[in-house]
Amino acid sequence: MSVAPQPVGRRERNKQQKLDRITAAASELFAEHGVEDVTTQQIADKADIGTGTLFLYAKTKGELLLLVQNAHYVEALERGRAAAETIPDVLDALMAIVQPVVECNRTQVDNGRTYLREMVFGDPTEPHHSEALRIVAQTEEAIAAVLGRNGLFNAGDAATNARIVSAVMFLSMAVSANPAVSVEEIVQDIRTQIRLLLPPGARTS
Repeated sequence: MSVAPQPVGRRERNKQQKLDRITAAASELFAEHGVEDVTTQQIADKADIGTGTLFLYAKTKGELLLLVQNAHYVEALERGRAAAETIPDVLDALMAIVQPVVECNRTQVDNGRTYLREMVFGDPTEPHHSEALRIVAQTEEAIAAVLGRNGLFNAGDAATNARIVSAVMFLSMAVSANPAVSVEEIVQDIRTQIRLLLPPGARTS
């Protein structure tokens, strides 16, 4: 006999509601002004909480950016993963995963670069940083699943090449500081590099 899920208590609901308000406030302010020009006080005011409460959820502005971008990144990854499942060509399927992630990162260029820096150099014990790394691992798993189609790579080689594809994607996003560089240009550069990883028979134009 299945056990009915326990109802969420009022305290937990209140915590989640505050977290949702913080995420929404930080997301809006970061998108409008950029992370460098937003203060934690502004975020707290917009979320209608005290700064002391804000710091219970994220100790620094960098952690707040991780909180916001992680949520966007999860959505981008899910869109890419779903699209890849419908595309038979391996390279096109890989780019279906890459494209929404790049779009997400380039929505606000400075925010995207700061997010990557926080993800690499942030406090590994901080929960939002850990979540960012977990999402990267999920991205690599999605890429490995495509690379493992039809025996193109064995499981070990697919996982290794997935890490390479992930590194190519993140490095390409990190070095593109010029806002004038389009998403399409970055995606095409990534595509060119990934194509060289594939066996000749799996390469497309």
